[in-house]
Amino acid sequence: MVQLDPDYVEGKKAIADRDWSRAITAFSSAALRDPRNANIQSYLGLAYRKSGQLEAAFRHYDKALALNPRHRGAHEYVGEAYLSVNKLTKAQEHLAALEQICLLPCDELEDLKEEIDKYRASSSR
Repeated sequence: MVQLDPDYVEGKKAIADRDWSRAITAFSSAALRDPRNANIQSYLGLAYRKSGQLEAAFRHYDKALALNPRHRGAHEYVGEAYLSVNKLTKAQEHLAALEQICLLPCDELEDLKEEIDKYRASSSR
């Protein structure tokens, strides 16, 4: 059985608990040992975004996608981040990427599509 990094495990628990600062600390430690792990970078992006630190979030999403251009979670999360800074076109680019990656329906595609629809509905009021 593969032993998971304890900081990665702690980071996942922190994400589930919505404890963003704990997630950032745990995933940052895990990233020191595994700097080429796209999942860690994507989760760091999520935790930074949820804590309101968008510049750091975009930096980690970029790293995740540089390591794995087909990372579904990173595409979904960065698309949602672009919506939070009113960059619908950029969010749609990541939706298009997910449409290419997800040959069968996938949660990340459906989630980002739903967030874009909500964004459009709230923008048209």
